[in-house]
Amino acid sequence: MEKAIYGFTKTVNLTYEQTIEKVTEELKKEGFGILTEIDVKETLKKKLDVDFKPYKILGACNPPFAYKALQEEEQIGLMLPCNVIVYVDDEGKTVVAAVDPVASMQAVKNDKLDEVAETIQSKLKKVINGL
Repeated sequence: MEKAIYGFTKTVNLTYEQTIEKVTEELKKEGFGILTEIDVKETLKKKLDVDFKPYKILGACNPPFAYKALQEEEQIGLMLPCNVIVYVDDEGKTVVAAVDPVASMQAVKNDKLDEVAETIQSKLKKVINGL
């Protein structure tokens, strides 16, 4: 697993479709559900008539922790849900990346969110490592 400045990335030996299924299963194990699914390839074709690589954004939510965060910071919804992306890179390999909530929450000056962000970070790392 690679750590980007704002997320965690892993190249996997699965097809794009298999990866989406596996990521969804791993997220479920950690208490996440998928609230949104954006097919970037399909959207760009429909809206701009351009061809793009397979690329999906999954909006993952862990309801108990989302609720806790919302109780601590009313506008934290601007940073929810946690995005997980699955795409095929230029070499034809399938890549998965998850946002690092600790990095994204640094802009919010609320110490009570640190524990929530660290817990979600740990859960997302388990998801990526489980692939």
